[in-house]
Amino acid sequence: MKHQTIYFKNAPRIVATSTIAGTKECAGIIGRYVETALSDDMFGESTYEKAECKMLSHVIDGAIANAGLNRHEVDMIVSGDLLNQIISASFAARDFSVPFLGVYGACSTMAESLAVAATFIDGGYCDRVVAATGSHFASAERQYRYPLELGTTRPPQSQWTVTGAGGALVAREGRGVKITSATLGKVVDFGITDVNNMGAAMAPEDGIIAP
Repeated sequence: MKHQTIYFKNAPRIVATSTIAGTKECAGIIGRYVETALSDDMFGESTYEKAECKMLSHVIDGAIANAGLNRHEVDMIVSGDLLNQIISASFAARDFSVPFLGVYGACSTMAESLAVAATFIDGGYCDRVVAATGSHFASAERQYRYPLELGTTRPPQSQWTVTGAGGALVAREGRGVKITSATLGKVVDFGITDVNNMGAAMAPEDGIIAP
């Protein structure tokens, strides 16, 4: 590793993927690329958190199946979500009986999961790893802002957390996109204090960064 970037000598490959998304997400142009489009954001569950956990389980199983593998052929799961104690990912992994590493990077969790998976494979410690992440708009609102049940007015600059999940089967061998490197970011405080405007904190406009 030089400075911030890891270069993978053996270039692990993403050999299969699986995706699921909610009704709002699938209503736009992204919908045509989603493997499983939900007609019900609750996914048949009684709470938003249970729905989020079920989505993660769905894409982890989906990525494994799309790779033509069974659960016992996977060496590890690397996954995370937006909730406290990454509870959705932890509960999803509970049903797989596969070694689990939980990661939390908020909007970068999928990239972080892929980087960790590729590192373990490139180092010769694993042959196949599932990298996954997921979120649910309603559970994220309860986590970060106000429960939907309160009926709080959303300001114009507020973001909409995705309802969806994605999984990727990363392997030492096979056909697919190569992961050649991973660059690790640094924590930078841009001084954004508006809890409703996360976009400004993650993608600041020119001039907001102090010299």
